[in-house]
Amino acid sequence: MEINLISDTITKPSYEMLQYMFNAHVGDDVYRQDPTVIELETRVAEFFGMEAGLFFPSGTMANQTAIKLHTQPGEQLIADKYAHIYNYEGGGVSFNSGVSCCLLDGDRGMINAGQVAAAINDPEFYHSPLTTLVCVENTTNKGGGACYELEDLREIKKVCDANNLKFHLDGARIWNALVAKRQNPKEFGAIFDTISVCLSKGLGAPIGSVLLGTKADIHRALRIRKILGGGMRQVGYLAAGGLYALAHNIERMAEDHRRAKEIAAVLKTKPWVAAIEPVETNILIFSLADGYSDQLLMEKLKQKNILISSMGNNKLRIVTHLDYKEVMHTYVIETLQKF
Repeated sequence: MEINLISDTITKPSYEMLQYMFNAHVGDDVYRQDPTVIELETRVAEFFGMEAGLFFPSGTMANQTAIKLHTQPGEQLIADKYAHIYNYEGGGVSFNSGVSCCLLDGDRGMINAGQVAAAINDPEFYHSPLTTLVCVENTTNKGGGACYELEDLREIKKVCDANNLKFHLDGARIWNALVAKRQNPKEFGAIFDTISVCLSKGLGAPIGSVLLGTKADIHRALRIRKILGGGMRQVGYLAAGGLYALAHNIERMAEDHRRAKEIAAVLKTKPWVAAIEPVETNILIFSLADGYSDQLLMEKLKQKNILISSMGNNKLRIVTHLDYKEVMHTYVIETLQKF
């Protein structure tokens, strides 16, 4: 039995989800005639209290579309140095939109209003790129699944409004934040101009993200998605997986969070662990003490059929998820206790 804790993207659809997908009513979504896609877009938009949504094959394409919506070539966006849009989207910010990134040194991937205000270029100083967009990620991937407080996001929003900046949320794991912090999704919808949400991580769908915004922005996003190659045909079969996940797989994320914290509790007792990032959701990041090798630890765990990932510099990551069952968790805990 292989236990894969490399990412929450490795989950596979359950039998029940597959049956729901198999029975989906579909049409040609390029003509906007797929009823299941439209239902998913509408339901996610309503969930966050936003006007409209658009289904994408990936979170990267949804984020890149949002950046293109809010910027012009030569401009600059503000983000944390750990931001997914900067580190893990293939340089798409520059390739697709022709904009640069002003990277801030936040706390576990989270930035604050004071940092944002200090990073905005003087719009009259034409030697510097014009700042037009702020992007935040919630939860933070490289930050170990950290969650923003709503009040901190509202303070950043005030800075954005005062300086005529757009505000985008990369909410790939927003579902984890909502469960962990017991937050109201509509409060996020009231803060951001656009939000991207992923269906294929904690929710366990096989594919897909939804970009949310005003009707006008989503109408423009439809053209950008087409340019990026995101027009799809009978994609309702995939959208149905997202609908099933929304109905069945949100609240259960609390189990993923509990298990991640229990693994962290064991690691804290080990002399070969130097530090563990605070665990709020389903991502656990820890560093090894001097003299210990991340590659050796990964190999020893692999021999026990447990897979985790390295983030470099003797830092490792464990991610709990839908397919990580309690029997697996018990085995992992017992294995780590013996190491």
